[in-house]
Amino acid sequence: MRIFTFLSKKVGDLTVKYSNLPESYIKRSYEQVYWKNPVGYPQYPKAQIARKKFRFTTNRPWSGQFRQQNDINTYRKKVFIEPVGEWSFFKGDRVEVMVGKDKGKQGIVSQVIQERNWVFVEGLNTHIRRVGKDKDFPGVILQSEAPLLVTTGVKLVDPETLKATEFEWRYTEEGEKVRVSLSSSRIIPIPKSAEETIDYKSKALYVENEDKDTKADAATRISFEPQLRTFEMDIMEAMGIKEDRVPAKSYWY
Repeated sequence: MRIFTFLSKKVGDLTVKYSNLPESYIKRSYEQVYWKNPVGYPQYPKAQIARKKFRFTTNRPWSGQFRQQNDINTYRKKVFIEPVGEWSFFKGDRVEVMVGKDKGKQGIVSQVIQERNWVFVEGLNTHIRRVGKDKDFPGVILQSEAPLLVTTGVKLVDPETLKATEFEWRYTEEGEKVRVSLSSSRIIPIPKSAEETIDYKSKALYVENEDKDTKADAATRISFEPQLRTFEMDIMEAMGIKEDRVPAKSYWY
């Protein structure tokens, strides 16, 4: 008997890794806080009114499309998700489709949506849709892959037999955690394409950008030393300005 839960506000680890952004930034991007008590006042308890449930789709949580789909005035039907203990499907995996018109066919995982237990397989489980149709234009027909559930829709392919197989996580003698096929006891390696993010295809091929990336030594170097002076005083010293005016007396009643 399967147990399902309603969509939570937790963003998957693979989504954070793919974005190459801090998790705190992603949370600020998609969270919707309508009211909260001020911070730093002990007399006020920590409380807030915010959206607790989000409907995750193919649009990434930090995008504007995601906020539009989760607008407070937009009604969306509830979606229930079967909890997955440890995520085991990655971009680049060879899988076999177990349901639908392409049942029995094998393909490569092209996209992973961990929040919905979804994977997209290149060229399989496709559907056709028409976009841009109006009275003067027939529109354009597009073919795109539909998502498949990792719990029931796909299975990993054994690298030795090239057939669908069950698997489990084990540890090697070196202490590395790997996926092992239960049919042949062969290790199913995690593809290199699983390292791909928005910024690079592979960590080894990534070239640092001086305008965007912070060097490792710069992260630990102290670039600012606090002093008992204001910003205006620093500007005056840099420009050679000397203050010789005497302020007028002020009185408080």
